Amino acid sequence: MEKATEIGVDEITPILCEHSERTSIKLDRLEKVISAAMKQSLKAYHPILNPMMKFAEVLKHNTVSSKLMAWCEAPADERIENFVKPAEDALIFIGPEGGFSQKEIEMAKLAHTHLVSISSSRLRTETAALVACHSIAFLNKK
Repeated sequence: MEKATEIGVDEITPILCEHSERTSIKLDRLEKVISAAMKQSLKAYHPILNPMMKFAEVLKHNTVSSKLMAWCEAPADERIENFVKPAEDALIFIGPEGGFSQKEIEMAKLAHTHLVSISSSRLRTETAALVACHSIAFLNKK
């Protein structure tokens, strides 16, 4: 939350996946983290923090045309920069420590979500989120 806010993400939606370790979050605590990061980084925008949603719900109810899923098994040439267009909204899914389930991957494909590589290394969830947010911000020249 902190790093995404500092980078300039517009909206954050925690997702509940089949392999998620946590099934609930404390939104009020996360709002405080976001507010502190916003002040520290001198950002004038407080990202929207949505309540936790099931992965399938986010896929179904989202209208962003550029949907991406960071997947450690994505082909190396399916890099994030091939799918992000400057000044275009993008939604990127970062999975839990156990990764996305095969069912979630299939659901994403059916919803026209691009499975992308964000690094040549296997990243932990928090690192993957940071890399993905920075990559999109960099490509958008934020």
